[in-house]
Amino acid sequence: MDHMHQIKIFSCRSSRYLAEKIAKHLGLDVGQSVVSVFSDGEFQPAFDESVRGATVFIVQSTYPPVDNLFELLLMIDAARRASAYKVNAVIPYFGWARQDRKDRPRVSIGAKLVANLLHAAGCDRVMTADLHADQIQGFFDFPVDHIYASSIFLPYLRSLNIDNLSIAAPDMGGAKRANAYARILGCPLIVCHKSRERANVVGSMTAIGEVEGKNIVIVDDMIDTAGTITKAADMLMEKGALSVRALATHPVLSGPAYDRIAKSSLCEVVVTDTIPLRQPEGADISKFKILSVAEIFADVIDKVYNYKPISTSFIF
Repeated sequence: MDHMHQIKIFSCRSSRYLAEKIAKHLGLDVGQSVVSVFSDGEFQPAFDESVRGATVFIVQSTYPPVDNLFELLLMIDAARRASAYKVNAVIPYFGWARQDRKDRPRVSIGAKLVANLLHAAGCDRVMTADLHADQIQGFFDFPVDHIYASSIFLPYLRSLNIDNLSIAAPDMGGAKRANAYARILGCPLIVCHKSRERANVVGSMTAIGEVEGKNIVIVDDMIDTAGTITKAADMLMEKGALSVRALATHPVLSGPAYDRIAKSSLCEVVVTDTIPLRQPEGADISKFKILSVAEIFADVIDKVYNYKPISTSFIF
């Protein structure tokens, strides 16, 4: 299709590795931009090429520190002020998504605030993968393309040819996602039920479903401290599972996560590159397998730019 509006892919600093892969799939180069940093830590991004009249895609996952989110907001604002035709934010990992409701009195709803900030900066569209809660799409007053990593994970799972396969949800909140995998693969579902003592600390845990003699795959949207997923894996092995592996889209992996995974009974942890897999000094990453979301994001960017339907990109 002949376009009046040229497509341009840009990246903020923390997701450059992913933007380059996405651009390569599209046969493009990542656009020229620079970030000036002041002595006190304040920073100012700038485009080093014209974006006037262009359809601009800016790639950045908004994991901590908050600089990553703010750099994206400044880039969107800069593109808008430089007369870009459309400004699209490609946010493979949408941070603050766990704050999607008031789960106790007097707390913020961070996911809605971030949606408002993106809108205020002048964003026209957001592309993201595996939101913590699907309904966050409704926090935006412009289009959201919500991509599911299942389109990468399912082919990988099938390639392993696992016998006696069962899919497990690490908690009640993940039951819907795990059920979708179990339905597509035609295998049983197990739900792990935990009682939390306080945030990031898990109390006791039990399993609902047939565990004995099964090769189990735990499915989740993210691994943060890895407390839940390792406790679930150890509990499933105690109950007679043959093996336990985990699939998680976003490898947040903070605090004791690497140590917990290394010491747990998980035989494999499959993640994507929405967040770079940090490798702390001495961390054991032998259990990790990284699959890239670059191709699926490139495909959706291409379809959006060329006004093609993107429904074929979604498995569920």
